[in-house]
Amino acid sequence: MKIGARVFKTGLAVAIALWVGELSGLQSPLIAAIAAIVMIQPSIYRSWVQVLQQLQSNLLGAGIALLAVWLVGSSPLSIGLVSIFVILLCIRLKAEETIGLTVVTVVVLMEAHGLGWPLIWDRLAALLTGIVSSFVVNIAVAPPRHRSRFLSYVQDAQSQLSRLLRTSVSNELKEKVFKDELNGLRGNLRKLEGFYDLFAEERVLRRKSRAHRARLLVVYKGMLSALERGVTLVDAVEEYYFSAAPEGSWSRLVDRQIETLCSYHEQLLWKWEGKLKANAAAAAPPPEGTVLLTELINEGEQDPAARTRLLTVASAIFAYEDRLRRLDKLTEHWLDRQEGEASDE
Repeated sequence: MKIGARVFKTGLAVAIALWVGELSGLQSPLIAAIAAIVMIQPSIYRSWVQVLQQLQSNLLGAGIALLAVWLVGSSPLSIGLVSIFVILLCIRLKAEETIGLTVVTVVVLMEAHGLGWPLIWDRLAALLTGIVSSFVVNIAVAPPRHRSRFLSYVQDAQSQLSRLLRTSVSNELKEKVFKDELNGLRGNLRKLEGFYDLFAEERVLRRKSRAHRARLLVVYKGMLSALERGVTLVDAVEEYYFSAAPEGSWSRLVDRQIETLCSYHEQLLWKWEGKLKANAAAAAPPPEGTVLLTELINEGEQDPAARTRLLTVASAIFAYEDRLRRLDKLTEHWLDRQEGEASDE
């Protein structure tokens, strides 16, 4: 069993919130722990945004709770109705992520009103203690490394894509195995999109660093786009290739073209990681390969429906190749710029 950074930081934030609450003499340190659990976020930027949103929502919730106690009392029914109102208000203000802790604020403050103002302020202080504790832990302990995780998932996704593409035309995999592999690849792509969004959200203060990260994001977007085009090619082969029953020469050409593209994609990642020799270049497929596929379809296929299916497959191959060539240019531009900056220093 592996303990991730976010799991560890959640436990640490809870411990610190309880410890600070006990040291400061809070009567409700458990509330601080609850707030700390809710506040841990996957990135520093989201943690900061969450702190601002939670402070605003909790102050609003506290005000509503105190006003509601004065107007309708603190019976269980009143607390339930006010909680519903607060939830709807958070949704209206597009602050859905703050609903949980805001409702906790409303409940603990309304429930404590009969016990006096000191307990109300104590519980409000406990909530703020949990919020601050989790924010400090998220910044100071194991800051998120979205770049390394993104690249790790890119490598895994490319390996999965390569297996699927290389066996798609030959139809060697069992259907269940193929579906499981494809679903796993789609899951990795969703994670990649999430890591890309987290990395893109991070704020950089220095102008030079902002320009550096902007160029890096363009390359990462190219990596993600190439994988998405590869999945589109897998879908096209699965849906249209076998129903068209292509000739043997066309099938061999498709198989060879896909094999070349898979190798090209793999070498592009090696190039990005610096594994290729200085004078080596990623082996791009010959430009006429996809053109030859289209010509063979037009010359040999008489059935219009079958021709349309095969052209769809050829179009998906061309789109995948185009994204790989673009990724090659982006990678080359990035590496050249890095070498230039290193030589200037």
